[in-house]
Amino acid sequence: MSEQYFSATPASQDVRRTLHVTLRGFEADVETSNGVFSGSRLDLGTSVLLRHAPELPEHGTFLDLGCGWGPVALAMAMESPEADVWAVDVNERALELTAGNAKRNGCDRIRIAQTDEQGAPLAEQHVSGAEPMPAEPKFDVIWSNPPIRIGKEALHTLLMAWLPRLNAGGAAYLVVQRNLGADSLIPWLAEALGNGFAVSKYASSKGFRIIEILREG
Repeated sequence: MSEQYFSATPASQDVRRTLHVTLRGFEADVETSNGVFSGSRLDLGTSVLLRHAPELPEHGTFLDLGCGWGPVALAMAMESPEADVWAVDVNERALELTAGNAKRNGCDRIRIAQTDEQGAPLAEQHVSGAEPMPAEPKFDVIWSNPPIRIGKEALHTLLMAWLPRLNAGGAAYLVVQRNLGADSLIPWLAEALGNGFAVSKYASSKGFRIIEILREG
């Protein structure tokens, strides 16, 4: 069932496979599996995000929202090795894969945390290597290929659980398929986030939009 990656505990058999991927010019060997998002390849939307998102700061606290097996978190950590990178997902198998891929590629500043079905950080950690987040986490950069297919209401809840956590002067970049509502999401985010945020289309490629969210400094 293709929607298993929305669940905390995928029902599919955990069959591991190894991939060699290029993430923003960095080479990585990673492990993937069934029951996680794009478990057999690097997803096209993620590739678009990694290709077009702007250069990262050297330092700061970054977030990969909906990390899957970890390509975005790995790219962040490789580009900015002095930054702290949080990778979050509801899917326990995805978090285990991200933790293993971070270790495999020497990214020792990637930290993983599990969310509940609404996207809020869990107080109790059920995944080996996961950590509880600070009570009020703040981020300088958020990158995400968000799970559009969870439905509009759930997606809105997820995004509003995390985007307001941008620090002043911080930036978020989301990649969304144009035919899955990218253009309508931009005005919704602008209204939902309100004063102090600027939301716009940053780039377009291969049927995807990259949405930029800036918090005023």
